[in-house]
Parts: sequence; C-alpha cells; structure tokens
Amino acid sequence: MAPTALLLLMAVAAILGSSARSFESDTISADSAVSGDRTIVSKGGRFELGFFSPAGGSGRNYYVGIWYKMAVSQRTPVWVANRAAPVSDPASSRLAVAADGNLVLTNEAGKHVWSSNVSSSYSGDVVVAVIMDTGSLVLRRRNNDGEVLWQSTDHPTDTWLPGLRLGMNKITGEVQHMASWKSSVDPAPGLFSLAIDPNGTDQYFLTWNGTMNFWTSGLWNGYIFAGVPEMMSHAKYDFKFESDANGSYFTYSQQDATAISRLVLDVSGQMRAIMWLPSSSAGDGDDGEWMVIWTEPHKLCDVYAVCGAFGVCEKNEICSCPAGFRPSSEEDWGLGDHSHGCRRNHPMRCDGGANSSVHVKDDDAFLLAPDISFSLSFPTNSSPALASSAQDCSLACLRTCNCTAYSYGSHCALWYGDLLNLERVDDTAGMEELYLRVSAMDVPSKGHKRTVIFISIASVASILVLSVIVSVAVMRTLRRRQRSVAFTQAASEGGSLVAFKYSDMRSATRNFSEKLGGGGFGSVYKGTLPGSRAAIAVKKLEGRLSGVGEKQFRNEVRTIGVIQHVNLVRLRGFVCSRSGERLLVYDHMPNGSLDRALFAGAPAVLSWLARFRIAVGAARGLLYLHEGCRDCIIHCDIKPENILLDAALLPKVADFGMAKLVGRDFSRVLTTVRGTVGYLAPEWIAGVPVTAKADVYSYGMVLLEIVSGRRNARRWCWTDTEQEGPSFSGYFPLVAARMVSGGEDLAVLLDERLRGDADVAELERVCRVACWCVQDDEACRPTMEQVVQALEGVVAVDVPPVPRSLQALVEGSAGSVMSARTSACFDGIAESPI
Repeated sequence: MAPTALLLLMAVAAILGSSARSFESDTISADSAVSGDRTIVSKGGRFELGFFSPAGGSGRNYYVGIWYKMAVSQRTPVWVANRAAPVSDPASSRLAVAADGNLVLTNEAGKHVWSSNVSSSYSGDVVVAVIMDTGSLVLRRRNNDGEVLWQSTDHPTDTWLPGLRLGMNKITGEVQHMASWKSSVDPAPGLFSLAIDPNGTDQYFLTWNGTMNFWTSGLWNGYIFAGVPEMMSHAKYDFKFESDANGSYFTYSQQDATAISRLVLDVSGQMRAIMWLPSSSAGDGDDGEWMVIWTEPHKLCDVYAVCGAFGVCEKNEICSCPAGFRPSSEEDWGLGDHSHGCRRNHPMRCDGGANSSVHVKDDDAFLLAPDISFSLSFPTNSSPALASSAQDCSLACLRTCNCTAYSYGSHCALWYGDLLNLERVDDTAGMEELYLRVSAMDVPSKGHKRTVIFISIASVASILVLSVIVSVAVMRTLRRRQRSVAFTQAASEGGSLVAFKYSDMRSATRNFSEKLGGGGFGSVYKGTLPGSRAAIAVKKLEGRLSGVGEKQFRNEVRTIGVIQHVNLVRLRGFVCSRSGERLLVYDHMPNGSLDRALFAGAPAVLSWLARFRIAVGAARGLLYLHEGCRDCIIHCDIKPENILLDAALLPKVADFGMAKLVGRDFSRVLTTVRGTVGYLAPEWIAGVPVTAKADVYSYGMVLLEIVSGRRNARRWCWTDTEQEGPSFSGYFPLVAARMVSGGEDLAVLLDERLRGDADVAELERVCRVACWCVQDDEACRPTMEQVVQALEGVVAVDVPPVPRSLQALVEGSAGSVMSARTSACFDGIAESPI
C-alpha cells in the first residue's frame, strides 16, 4: 500500500476514534440522538433510556422511557417522556438536544411531540442530557459545572424511585404530581394522581379525576406520616421530610444499596411499594419477579370509583358487573382499565323528546343487586322521595329517565346518573336492598310474553314420547340415588377428598338457597349431604376466577385437603367443573366465626371459660400446622374471621387460601405480602423472608381481642369504674403491653361485659403470652408449642418487654425502630411443677 494511502487511512481512523471517544454512552447531545434501537445507559449500568412499546412486539405505539438495565430481567419503565403522545416509527423519530438548548422528541413526520420546555440562555451546542444511576435524566451544560437546567425527576410519571423527592416549590407554586398509567399498555395519564397538599399542610393526597381526594398520608409528625404507621416497620428504608420557605419535599432511601425497589401509583389507583425478588436459581439476576410489599389504601375497594360506573368491587378485590350489565369495554378491562365501568346489556327506553321525564311504559324494570351496597368510605348521594311502599318507590324512580336505582327500607331513596363505589359486602344485616334500573328485556318476568302452540301430529307419537320421558326419568332417578349413596359414604369416611359434581352440591344446598355469609372469594351456603343428616357448608367461588383466585382455590385444596386435626376445619371435598364452577365443601360450623361470637352485636357474651378454651384450641391447631405435618404450613391470615366454632364452641382454624408450605429443609420463605392489616407481623411489611413466627404474631393480636372483646385496630377509651381509677385510652395492644410490663392489675383489660368473671391466673398467662407473641423481633417470639405450654401452665412465663414498634406507633419516638432488637426474648422460661 502506498505511503500516502496509508497515512490517509490512519488519519480517518484517528478522526473516527476521536469521534467515538467524544461520544459518551450515557449522553444525548445535538449531534448524538437516541433513535431506533439506539439507547443510552447510565455509567453504573443501572438504568437505560430509549424507545419502547408497552405492548411488546404487537404494539404500534412507541415511547421514550427509562427502565432498569441491571439485575431486572423484565423491562420495567420508571419514567416516560411522551406518555400522551406516542410515535409510530422509532427508526425515523429522534430524541436530541435542539438549538435552543431543550431536549426535544420529533416523530416520523419531523413534528415536535415532546420537549423539556425549559427557558435557557444556553444554545444546543453546549447542552447535553445525561442519564444518571439514580434513574434521572438530567439536562445540563456540557462542562458539567453542576448547573441543572431540567431533570426528569421533577416531572414524575407513575414511579417514585429511592433518593428522589416529591413535593412542591413554594416560590413558584409548582406541585409535582405522580399520575397512574391509563392501562397496562397505555402510559397516558390515568384518573389517579398523588401529590402533596397544595394548601401547605405536610401531607399527601391520592386523588381521583383531579377532584376527589380519597386517601391521605396524614400529617408528618417528625418521623412518619400519621396515616401510614407501617413506615415504623420498614427497617430497610430511611425517610426524610423537609419543609421551609422555599418548598416542602419528601424522600426515602434504601439502607441496602444493592436492593431494587420502587413506589408505583398503579393503574388501579393504589400506591404500591414493590421490590425486585431475584430467582434463587439465578444469582446474576437474569430471572425473578416484582413483589408487592405494601399498598395504600390497603383495600382496593377503598379506591374511589375503582371499578367505574355501575362496576362492583368484589371481596377478592377484582371488578365485576351486576346482573343486567356488562363491561363497557372488555379490552380495557383485560388491560386493568376499569374507568369506563359497566353498561346495560340493553339500553333503557325513555322518551327523548321535549319531555325527557316521560317514561315509556313497561320498557324499563328493576333487578335486585344482592349483597351489593355502596362503599362506606364514600358518600352515596341519594335523594329521598315520598313513597309508602317499595312499589311506590320504584314508580317514583321510573317517572324520571335519569333515575338509575332505588332502595326502600326506612324510607325511599333514589339515585340518579352513574353509580360509583358499589361493593359486595359480607354482612347484609340491616342493609337496605338496592334495585338497579335495567331494560325490561333483561328481567325474565318482565319480558314480552309469547305463546307457542304445539300441535300433536298423532296420538301414538305422543304416547311414545311420554313413554321415553318416563323411562329416562326413572333411570336418572336410580342413578342419582346410587351416586348419592356413593358420595355420601365417601364424604362421611375419614379418607381422601371427594370430587363432587356441581349438580350434587346444587341439590345438597337446595339450589344455594340458604346463605350463611361471604368468604374471601365467594359466598357460603348451608346444605345437607343427600342420604345423611350431616350439615355441610359449601363455599361457592362466584364469577370467573382471576389468576390469584384460582391459585387460592388450589392452595386451599392442596393444604387442608390432606391434613386432619380436631382444631382445623375439615374439607370434605370440592367441585371443579369444566364450566368454571369452583366449590369447596366443609363441615358446617353452627356457631359461625369467632368475630361474630366475640365482638359487639353477638347474640350472647362468650364466658371466660369459653374464651380460654378457644385460645388454647386455636393454638393447638396452629401448632399442628407448624410442626405436625410433613411440611411446615404457615397460615398467613390468622384473625377471628378465620377461626370457626362448632356446636360445642370448639375452635377450628379455617381459610387456607393464603397458606404457604415450607419444606423442613428450609427455615423461612420469601413470598408476597398476604394477610389482613391489623394482624400482619412487621416482617411482612419490611419485605423480608417470613417464618411460622408470622402466624405467632397474628395469633397474639387475636389473643388480645379475645381478652378485650374489642377490635385492636380501633381506638378505645374506658375507665376502671370499680377502682375509680384513671381512664385509659389509645391503641389497645400498647395499653395492654404497658400494663403487663408494669405489673399492673390486668382485670381492667377484660371485656367489661364479663363483669370481672375470669380466672385471674389464666388472664395473666394469656396477656403475657399475647405480649410475647407480638414482639418486633421474630426471634423473641415463642413457638406455638411454647404458646400451648404456657397457656396450659406447663411452663412459667416471664414479664415481656413493651414492643418498641407499638410505642413508636403512638409516640413517634423513632423512625426505624424495627432495626433495633428487643433486649429480652421468649427464651428465659422455665418448666413449672404441675
């Protein structure tokens, strides 16, 4: 090769090399745009920015977003630039710094669809955009002098990352808002938002449609937000709230820099704390899943208009439509967007002329919405009407086209327009029935009557047909009797589960006519096994099960179906039909659940002897689950509602839909948060692996409720009237723990309905055991074997310390109490002579 040509090649290589070195992989500039498949990655490799489609390969809309690059195998966007203005061709679209120094996205037609929209005196040749390892995209001068012109974290979408702040600038009045995605494949702003109170109070609001505040964090007390006591239990996080004349901002940070977590305002309207859980078989983080460790509001049904107009929030926290209605958009519902709610199967018929209040006779009717009421969390906005009967009330509604529902109890109530916040309830006692207005075509008794006349061709044919019908009926009756005897014998034996037929259970429950109550995923009906007097309770899982519902059904069968104990509810069998029907068949418990027998409104007051036996029996049932089976079974949802009482008030632990099996080779398991607020152990909320001690904590909370006859979650005030001593008020578990620790008279903790009629020694043992069970550190809680021994007086029980999380919850004494271990643990007990 000629020397001149060689020198030319070397010069070109030098120029290209210099150009390559000048381009930084974490930087966007005027001459280094993001387009097509090209992305930029933060220096530490944690985050990546580029074009993506939420719908995957089938998507037609593309967005510029930031997602996790390192450790997280699923592409999870944490920020979206053009969330309301997608592009269709990323290859011909580009994100670059414009001449005026702004970061600008142009689509395939060269039109500006998004911009950082900041006023700056710098031109585009001296400005760059850099993606940081915090997940923020920062627009600054090229020389990196620290002056930030704009940053994505000041304009969040649906995700709040650790270390980033959310609040308001008091000088400009600008308030940062997080807004949910419209659906799982549409990042456009949805109906739900989170922001600090613009009026200057130190609290945050979740808002629906920009108008209705339906959740508040409560005021900042110097350590936590008063409405989020779970913050006390998060040892993994540090919290900081700053407020001065310039602004108010809240931020949180992780103590473990290697952990991956985020706060997300979900499509459903819930705020969720989510942590990445790597697969145990993938140490490099190539596989895993996101785990929800905390939600606000705790119940999905407490989200305003979560299921849209006429949508019903079910007990299993999914949305459904009442009879006579269907989803307004099946596609949107499938993507998690229920904002458009439900629509009638057939539209109502009203006179649309000048007199819109005139109703066309017999075209509309009403359908009863059984077990459906308005959420108690929100106003119902009903209007009273004069009516002397239910029929008059319905006629009053029919007179006006925009009247959509009525109820008649103590008075006539009418509703107009779209109905929001409908919810299926368990306890219908005292609840007025709600009737929804529908087309008469959807009401069988109101449909158009048609007479069909069948003419016999020949009498011989009629006789033959009748003979065939009689023969078939006789054969079916004989088979039914044989099958009835067979499954009655199988169900009565103590062997394996019986796979019943749906028709058998329909007959056993007289077509599900006697409803006992509601469970987590459906209603419970009383029945009798054919050919037997044995009463059964049939749990009917209503509607099409979601993935979670199906999993809980299978979990219940797998868990309780293979074990038997006197203090565990007996599962006799199940129904799993091709048509999607799912039934669980249990022994019937005539005294219902413990909450109905224990709390206010119970038909009779449980004696102390009955309460003590229930406490011991439930403990024995849990002991069997933890130590008596091949695998340790963690129930995960111990509460009074899940302890049933038979005719002799013998307790039976029930509802194993959330149970978790742990092999004997393992001591703990990391799983998604499950259970009920008020009974959750701190480790659930902290997102760390749990053991059977999580059940121990829940059991301790139940013990306290057995003593007091009150819900722990409510604030109570009471006075020791007999001693004429001081009044007590506050969170009952803390009051009880302080009195036990201080050696005070525990009789004042007893349910006042018992009038002091209790064994003093048993009461003291129960209270001490309960306070040991609710210790913050699981290592300091007793096992269920030690609990049973302590309750039965086999071992003596030391005085427990006051759990620090209970103190901090009321006093706000520390922001990370869960990081400190209790100084004393339940290991200093000694056997007592008996």
